[in-house]
This record gives sequence, structure tokens and C-alpha cells, in this order.
Amino acid sequence: MGLFFQQLLNGLTVGGVYSLVALGLTLVYGILHVPNFAHGAFYMAGAFVGYYLMTALGLNYWLAMAGAAAVGAALAMLAERLVFHPLRNAPELHDMIAAIGVLLFLEAGAQALFGADFQRMPTPYGQVVEVFGLTAPLQRLLIIASAFGLMALLHLFLNHTLLGASIAALAQNREGAALVGIDATRVTLLVFAISGALAAVAAVLYAPINLVYPHMGHLVITKAFVIIILGGMGSFPGAIAGGLIIGMAESFGSFYFSTDYKDLIAFVLLVVILSLRPQGLFAPRGAG
Repeated sequence: MGLFFQQLLNGLTVGGVYSLVALGLTLVYGILHVPNFAHGAFYMAGAFVGYYLMTALGLNYWLAMAGAAAVGAALAMLAERLVFHPLRNAPELHDMIAAIGVLLFLEAGAQALFGADFQRMPTPYGQVVEVFGLTAPLQRLLIIASAFGLMALLHLFLNHTLLGASIAALAQNREGAALVGIDATRVTLLVFAISGALAAVAAVLYAPINLVYPHMGHLVITKAFVIIILGGMGSFPGAIAGGLIIGMAESFGSFYFSTDYKDLIAFVLLVVILSLRPQGLFAPRGAG
């Protein structure tokens, strides 16, 4: 029972982080309908900013997370203004190539500033606590609570505020949204800011039990794309469900089979699920 609980905890931890990253990717895809490969760079930048604020400036974990979220949001908005906005009428392939260019540019910048070595962020909550008679690392419980708390807040924002309704309207029909007075430029900037902040927060949450390095966004963004395809492109619940499915599959797969196949599991699941349901698990209405 203890081993099962540990794998369940690991799956929720990784799945929560993946879901946060995938949600930001889903929001941007809903507006641009283009896969934003630069999202992995915002994740990496958030981890490095949090690491720097804690180790060099001595800020506490939560202030470092807030600073990382602000920088992630700022980088995402800059990318939208300087890269994606000028290409809004260009073929989608141009946006994809530009996004990869942003990813490579930010990775090179991080390597120039911090070097290519692996860094380890200090663990602010290294204690072990007892839950229902079972022991669990406090940092993992913090990741799970924070990730799902943020998902709940984002759900409330998107479904119960005027700005959230504007985002949904713009995702459904950009021209129609403009006709009813929605400022597409302002809403798009807001979406990129939320997306960048979510990626940065996910990185800072996960960094104390992981490593920080310039290319850390590659695997995460690849899995985030697997997640949003599994869940259904543009689906909010699909991004959460897909993240949890991948997280649980990796955790239990590593335990019962081998850690060597951990990163392969996501792609095997992608093939299996899409062969049974090509539109994804939670495809938006009208899809498939």
C-alpha cells in the first residue's frame, strides 16, 4: 500500500506540472491556432529566474516564484508583440518556425548567462510529513496542492469573469469577437501573459525535486503537445486529464517496468489513444 501511495503521489506531482504547462499551451493554441514551441523556453526561463532569485539574491521560495511568473509573463508578451503579432496574417508554418527560433534564442541566452551545467534549486520544504498513516515529502504535496489550486483559479477566471468570456469568444471566432467590441490585441497579450506565468510557476514548483539547465524545456514541451493532442486540441479539461494520464502512466510504468522507458510511455499512449479516438479524449464541440 505504501509503494502504491508513493507512485500515486509521484504521478499527481508530475501530472500537475504537466497539466499547468499544457493549459498555457492550450490557451495560446485557442487564440493563434498555432503550436507555440517557444512555451518550453518560458518554462526554462522561469526555472532559472527562480533559481537566481533564491541563490543569488536570497529571496524566499514564494517571492522567487512570483518573480519567475512575472518574468515568464513578460517574455511571453514580448514574444507575442515582436514575433507572433507581425506574423498574424502569415501562413501557420511561419509562426511555427518563429516559435522554434524564440525557443533557441532564449536557450542560448540562458546558457550564456548561467552556463550549460545542471543547477539544483534549494528545496524549501524538505520535510517528510505523515498523511493517513503514510509518509510523503512535503515538497511533492506542495506541488500537487499549488498546481490544482491554480487550475481551479484559472477555471473560475475563464468561466466567471468578463475577461475570461472575452478569451473564449476570441478563441471561437476572432472576427465575431472584434465586431462586438472585444480588443483582440489586449486579449491576446493577456493570454500570452497567463501562458508564460503558468509555465514559469510550473517550473519553479518542480525545480526543487528536479534539475535546472538550459535545455530543460525540450522534453516538457514535447510532452505538453502530447497531452493537448490526447485531451483534444483546445480543450481545458482535456489538458488536465491528459497531464494526469501521462503523469500516472510515467510513475507506475517506471515502477512496474523500468525508468529507462519513462519518457517513451507518453508517446506509446498517444499512439494507442489516438488509434481508438482520433479527435482526443475531450475534443471541443465540432471537432472530429
